[in-house]
Amino acid sequence: MSGRVYGMGGVPPGKGVAGRKRYAMAVDLRRCNGCNACTAACKTHFDVPLGEWRIWVMETETGEFPDTKRYVLPRLCNQCDNPPCIPVCPVEATFKHPDGFILQRYNRCIGCRACMIACPYNARHLLPDHRRDKRMPRNVADKCDFCIVRVTRGLAPFCVASCTGGALIFGDLNDPESEVARTVRDNKVFTLRPELGTSPQVYYIGLSESIADPEFAFSNRSAQLRERYITFKRNTEVGGVMGGNIIETEMGFFGLVRQGLHSFANFFGDARKKFFRGLY
Repeated sequence: MSGRVYGMGGVPPGKGVAGRKRYAMAVDLRRCNGCNACTAACKTHFDVPLGEWRIWVMETETGEFPDTKRYVLPRLCNQCDNPPCIPVCPVEATFKHPDGFILQRYNRCIGCRACMIACPYNARHLLPDHRRDKRMPRNVADKCDFCIVRVTRGLAPFCVASCTGGALIFGDLNDPESEVARTVRDNKVFTLRPELGTSPQVYYIGLSESIADPEFAFSNRSAQLRERYITFKRNTEVGGVMGGNIIETEMGFFGLVRQGLHSFANFFGDARKKFFRGLY
């Protein structure tokens, strides 16, 4: 294997580099109403399996009645300028496009989940073997790709085109006259987990520190949503096995061992299927 570099062909960070495009997204949380139109449009077009998302909207309420406040936070792949998911891929299935898109080569992916573990934004998932359309990728990692097929044809990503509040702003950050460049320049913007040095290219306006905390994303869900998610993982192969998540109520020693053995068994089972389908 050749030396590990960021991106196929060693594509360096492109933000602010003259003569290069750097696509990015700004999310104006003051205008987001939590309608989930972006999630619905994305799942419909890409046939995203149940229990997985390319883009999703986190919701929470803080305070006690009557002094409460509701927060929403659209989450997606941050298309980092220094993406940690690329150097960990053992087969170079994940790579960086010169215009900043972080993309996936499905025919190379072996489903090892290394990129899923490396991603600090929980923005990746594994596509299950059970797809409605058998021509769709299976048993491989997937994520948001900023709808590169639409963007290269002059169209906005599905989430941006479907946003009812105009909260999602997309474009070339290196073009000072683009709407996204003006938005980032004229507003106080925040990124998720900037201390990691990944240089995420999804910028938030009006971001609350409480909901931006990665621990909050896991621990502070509503009791109803938490129970529904656990039930889903226990009773569906897509969520429990393919998601590779440990159920919150089974964090003891034996629960961890059982989950680990179960995940390994399914990984090697998937690898065998891929080998005989000629994907190695």
